[in-house]
Amino acid sequence: MQRWDRVEAFVEVVRLGTFAAAARQLKVSNSHVSRLVSQLEAQLGTTLLYRTTRQIRLTDAGALYYEHCHHLFDGLRDAEAAINDLQAQPRGVLKLTSATTFGERFVAPLINDFMRLNPQLEVRFHFTNRQVDIINEGYDIAIRMGTLKDSTLIARRLCERHEYVVGSPEYFARVPVPHTLSELSRHRCLVGSRDHWRFDIHGVRREVRVEGPWEGNSGPALLDAALKGLGLAQLPDYYVDPYLASGELISVLDAYRHDDTAVWAVYPRHRHRSPKVYQFIDYLVAHIEELLPVRRNFGPAHDEPSTTDAVEKSGKVP
Repeated sequence: MQRWDRVEAFVEVVRLGTFAAAARQLKVSNSHVSRLVSQLEAQLGTTLLYRTTRQIRLTDAGALYYEHCHHLFDGLRDAEAAINDLQAQPRGVLKLTSATTFGERFVAPLINDFMRLNPQLEVRFHFTNRQVDIINEGYDIAIRMGTLKDSTLIARRLCERHEYVVGSPEYFARVPVPHTLSELSRHRCLVGSRDHWRFDIHGVRREVRVEGPWEGNSGPALLDAALKGLGLAQLPDYYVDPYLASGELISVLDAYRHDDTAVWAVYPRHRHRSPKVYQFIDYLVAHIEELLPVRRNFGPAHDEPSTTDAVEKSGKVP
């Protein structure tokens, strides 16, 4: 049967560098720590540490054993801290960032409600459409849209997010409705914060570069341009749902709509035990759907993507 006090003594000696430091950490004598490590070596049938009067050094076996064992005690400390934090009151400064419009409409009201429930909490909320470096810029949480890139950050899915290509009835009174992605080059495309639109062809993500007479990095301004018949725009559902319902905008190219564009709360791994972080994210997950527009399926019946677009995806059509 494994004696965990022996393993813990060995791990602390390696982590802290001396038997004396390990003894202070474990609140026992130096000789007791030395005896535990010796008993562990006898149990394993190998030497784990080279000892001299001035330093200790791991053997190859010791390095291998430490690599496999130290995380067990890290996990135990994390578990104990998590239990202690479970009922802790959020306090201190919570620094978060979000895309401007989504943050203003949906996240800000919830952080304000959360602060009313937790008066010891302070908030620093930065609205920007720039993707910030969360760790280097010191943020606790970032609200991000779309498909996440591989990252060391932890992510919680908050809600779905669908993007529509829309135009006004006034615009379509002048030009024909597009049915394939290749037809976009013949339309006035209103360009937002990115110069490519995302689509889906038979489960494969496709990006189409667009250009037109209007360009800007404001979602509300882009929406206004589409409503006034200046061209086509690709916008998230929380911008266009009311106007699709009223008929002021018409959704096109629905067969190609790329729907894997959720909204996420992301945060650094070392923040996962902080009550202000995990309790606020739990609050977001529980309440954000109450603020979002009712999800509807707008637009005509979906047509299958055409052969032209399947070829265009392969890069054979300019």
